[in-house]
Amino acid sequence: MLLTVLLLDCSTKRLAVEALSPPDVPHDVVGDVFRLTLAYNRGMATGIPVGSRWLLTGAAVVVIGILWRAYLRTAPGETVRLIALALLTGGAIGNVIDRVRWARGVVDFVDLGVGGVRFWTFNVADVAVTAGALLLAWVLQNRPEAPIEVEAKGPDTAA
Repeated sequence: MLLTVLLLDCSTKRLAVEALSPPDVPHDVVGDVFRLTLAYNRGMATGIPVGSRWLLTGAAVVVIGILWRAYLRTAPGETVRLIALALLTGGAIGNVIDRVRWARGVVDFVDLGVGGVRFWTFNVADVAVTAGALLLAWVLQNRPEAPIEVEAKGPDTAA
């Protein structure tokens, strides 16, 4: 799953750069509701500015490490959790590759909205990260609760 997300993300970004250049020129697919528009995001999700691409890259690498530890701690048979972690990790690696590859930022190209009311432009990695985060939240919310251990106490011997 991780490799599928990564390959799909990298290949669609490459196609977007080749077919949609120059940036910021919308290409209608379904009217103006669904457009393909090449954009480069130097910030975090939704374009929130960050001081340095290397700071953001370092933070992403730390998160990827945390996701790897979560993968290693996942019990056999926890398929949905594994899928969630693969989606998150594949998407994170896809966007890190863009940040390392060039200073322009992460390639985004999916442009949804109506007229001047637009959602943030995004890519396959962003969809994978969002879906993985929602799925992991669902898994963690619905995991069976561990039984509460109550210490057995003997008769009170206090004087």
